[in-house]
Order: sequence, then structure tokens, then C-alpha cells
Amino acid sequence: MKKIYLLLACITAILASCEQKNTTGSASLEERITDDSLFTLVQYRTFKYFWDGAEPKSGLARERYHVDGEYPQDDKNIVTSGGGGFGVMAILVGIERGFISREEGVKRLERIVTFLENADSFHGVWPHWWNGETGEVKPFSKKDDGGDLVETSFMLTGLLTARQYLIDGDDNEKKLAERMDTLWKAAEFDWYTKGGEDVLYWHWSPNHDWDMNFAVTGYNECQIMYILAASSPTHSVPASVYHKGWNRDGEIKNDKDHEAYGHHLALRHNGTEQYGGPLFWAHYSYVGLDPRGLKDQYADYWEHNTNHTLINRAWCVDNPLDFKGYGENSWGLTASYSVNGYSGHAPGEKRDKGVITPTAALSSFPYTPEYSMQAMRHWYETFGDKLFGEYGFYDAFSETDDWFPQRYLAIDQGPIVVMMENHRTGLLWDLFMSAPEIQQGLKKLDIESPQVE
Repeated sequence: MKKIYLLLACITAILASCEQKNTTGSASLEERITDDSLFTLVQYRTFKYFWDGAEPKSGLARERYHVDGEYPQDDKNIVTSGGGGFGVMAILVGIERGFISREEGVKRLERIVTFLENADSFHGVWPHWWNGETGEVKPFSKKDDGGDLVETSFMLTGLLTARQYLIDGDDNEKKLAERMDTLWKAAEFDWYTKGGEDVLYWHWSPNHDWDMNFAVTGYNECQIMYILAASSPTHSVPASVYHKGWNRDGEIKNDKDHEAYGHHLALRHNGTEQYGGPLFWAHYSYVGLDPRGLKDQYADYWEHNTNHTLINRAWCVDNPLDFKGYGENSWGLTASYSVNGYSGHAPGEKRDKGVITPTAALSSFPYTPEYSMQAMRHWYETFGDKLFGEYGFYDAFSETDDWFPQRYLAIDQGPIVVMMENHRTGLLWDLFMSAPEIQQGLKKLDIESPQVE
């Protein structure tokens, strides 16, 4: 308890120092917040999205939160399986950072698990969206009204991480860990091979069967889904699904001369030009899966993710499309809100819309700590309240279009908290990688890691 009060006192002092800044963000050197305090402040504010901003009945992260109060399709109570999984991990960060007590965190996790046990699922796989008040599926699109294996994989990553965190706790925590384990074992990964094909399918619907017909191949954000599928103790898939499906029988590999701005990309990025895809591809699979020293016959994933990030930044520094505000201190292209709707921003003439998304650089802290800090400080000091709100940095902005919407998305806020903590302490990486099933799954797929015993 003493630790909690000391840390909360520290946070209060940080918040007080922030209020000295004016709303344009300018600050004198004497008022300047330290790097470490700014890091904690950003983690704390962003964590609050999953704590204060959560949907109250389910305890899960809302899909989105608009400060202006304008919600499309009246979806204010819609919660998300993928962003909610990142939120489970954010709660663990909140406990360890002293933002909340362990007791408070465990109670919230109990509420989330109770919701998941009773909410709609399809062969143990959850939909992309639910109504947080009822647990009923909310279709993501016309035929996407059933199981979403990718988003479920992000939730299961969070639950496995939390299970490892609680497994040696008191009796109540051990029981909660067992309930998380039951949810993990219920996911029928083998069902999503559509009768035994050497590939995993993204969706299945009780109303539309396999009509979505989305066989997931690499490289994008979905590697973790294949690793979980190989690791499942109850509904595992053979290693051939990973090698023939995700890795496309080796066609995922780029030739050794493929590079941009002097950085080699070992893997072919789906549907993108030579500069790589949106940066969330370097984040979502790796919130729990530790990329440090992670290697197989296709890539060194730490090197690949770092180079992906460096290319993304270099494109913004080069700024060939001449967008306002791009540069060494303002970079990061990934999927987010855009000036017109939602877009998968990435380097390239067709993908770059002049929109910077803070999660791109902030969730890249493990790969580019110096560059990520430069961007975080620049945005905080230059734009102040225009870009930094109650739940951290707003989702996206464009100086070219003078567009600064005060809106948040769970899927973007979650990796900020988690990847910043992984950079700081490796907390979530160490927990997830300690799961015995994951250890066995990586061995099964011939994936090397210093974390595999």
C-alpha cells in the first residue's frame, strides 16, 4: 500500500507540472518535464483509457471514445475483443506501476473474465465486437457476425499473460487464473482450418459459414495467431499450417537485396509497396511474444521489426509527398482514424495520407527508443492539450489539413501502454513467454528464442 501512495503522489506531481504548460504546449526549460516523468505520464494517461474509460458492465475497453460525444451507429457501449486483450495487459501494467492496487486490478479482471465466459463465442472464438451491456455480437460487417480468430488471438495473448501473472497468487487469484486457462483451452483453432487445410481462416459465422473466405497468410499482424494455434493444448494445428499457410511455403521471404533507406526487410509485407506495411504489424503480435532474439528460417524478428520501424521513420523524414509537420521529431504511419474515415497509413504514394498516428512511434519504443522519445516530447511540448488529453495522445492528426480530432481507439491505445512497459522492464514479454504451452509451441515451429528453455 505504501508503494501505491508513493507512486500516486509522484503521478500527482507530474500532472501538476503539466498544468503549468499553456494549451499550445510551449514550456520554458525550467518547467520542462523529465524524460522519465513524461514516459510515466503518457503510460498513466493511456492506461486510464482501459480503466476509467472502460465500458462499466463488461469491464472491457470500448472500441472507441470520442471526446466530442459523436459516435457512429450509436456504438458507445460496443467493446472489442482485440483492444480488450491489450487492455487486460494494460491492467497488469497499472498494477505494477502503482496506478491501481493489485486488489483493484484483480477485481476488474474478474469482471472481464465473467463477461467473456457468458458472451457470444463461436467454437470458442470471440467476435470482433460485442455489446458490452448484453454480450451479444455486434457484426463488424454484413457477414462478419461470428468468430474473429485474429482479434481473439489478441485477447488470448492478454489472458495467457494475466494467467501467468496470477498463477502463483493467493487462492482467489489462482481460481481466476484457472478460469482464464479454461477460456484459452476452449478456442478451437483447428476448426478455423476449414476442415484441415494448411492455413488458418480469419472468420467463421453461424449464419454465413465460411463466406468471408479470408485465409490468413503473412506478413501482417497475425503471426501470433499461428503461434497460439500451434501451442494450444486442446485444439492445436500441425506445424505445416504455420509453414505452408502463414509463411506461404517460404514465399514470405524477401530476397536479400530488398531494402529501403538502407534497411533490409526480410519478409514480404502483404499488399504494400517496397517500404513495408503500417507499423502496427510490428506491434500487435509482439505485445506478448518477445521479439528479442526471436528467429526462424524466415527472419530474425527483432531485426525485421526494427528495420520496419526505421524505414517508416525515414520515409517521414524524407517526406517525398511534402506533408506539413513531418520530420525527425514527428513520424509514424499506421492504421488509424484519417481525415476521411479510417485508413491503413503506411509509406508509399498510395498509402501516406499526411496523417501521423502517435501509437506508431510510441509503441515502437522497444525498437527505436531515442527516436520515439523525440517524437513523444515534440508532440507533448508543441501541441499540448490540442493533442494530449485525458487518455493520452489522441488517435491521429494532420498538420497539413489542420485536423486534430479528439478521439481514441482501443486498438491503438493498448499497444502504447504495453510496448512502453516492455521497453522499460520486459514485463509482458517475460510473463507471456513463461507460459509452458508457448514454449512448446515455439519449439514445435522451430522458432528460436532466448526465452525458450
